[in-house]
Amino acid sequence: MAFAYKQVLLVGATAGIGAAMADRLVQQGTKVIAVGRRQERLDLFVQKHGKGNAGAIRFDIRERENMDKFVQDVTAAYPDLDCIFLNAGVQSPIDLSLPEKVDLAAFHSEVAINFSSLVDLSIKFLPFLMNKRKETSLIFTGSNLALVPASTLPAYSVSKAALNAFLLCLRDQLRNSSVKVIELSPPPVQTELHDYLGAERGRTLGMPIDEFTEAAYEGLASGSDQIVIGSPGPAEIFNDIVDKRRTLFQNLAKRLRGET
Repeated sequence: MAFAYKQVLLVGATAGIGAAMADRLVQQGTKVIAVGRRQERLDLFVQKHGKGNAGAIRFDIRERENMDKFVQDVTAAYPDLDCIFLNAGVQSPIDLSLPEKVDLAAFHSEVAINFSSLVDLSIKFLPFLMNKRKETSLIFTGSNLALVPASTLPAYSVSKAALNAFLLCLRDQLRNSSVKVIELSPPPVQTELHDYLGAERGRTLGMPIDEFTEAAYEGLASGSDQIVIGSPGPAEIFNDIVDKRRTLFQNLAKRLRGET
């Protein structure tokens, strides 16, 4: 199967998983509008693929006060968008055993970037997507740490857990709409996300980016709305937890709707 969407806005496309997925989607025929903070990388992306296959918009998702204008500008410039891929994120270690050294502003900023900003963008883009006469989608890059947190990464783990819960709710509430909610759940991947460990160690931590990108693309092309790659431990146990948790969620959702 091929990826179902023809024109994608990919937020967080200038590094790591986002950059790799942007290249992969263009290669298979999807036009990708890259969004990121670094103009020089955006320019290189368009130069690499050509204006017929790629576009670029500089935006920092931390600028939440400018989101309405960003969404208006994007949808006016690219009215044929049928997919919003929200991938941006940051990660940093935090030692909670030394509370006097915990930077609470940095903690909450990380949660805001990884979770709150993506909630805002998804809600602001939803009216545009829901007004389309064909299927559209919201794709989110989550993490396996949403279910099994890393003790050294509390803010990151919390933000991904919150995002996962939000997506379960969003998907269920949009079940009768034309908008598909897709969650991509990676393991650690060899990208600059882990540069706080030192570039040499950080960029050799986890799954090679090419291997991950191909697995992620195959999952997206399959039409699945939940793509789990790798696991923080035995895959059989982790995948069983993922499946049973979703079943419990779906059963509760039906009861809350008064369905038997």
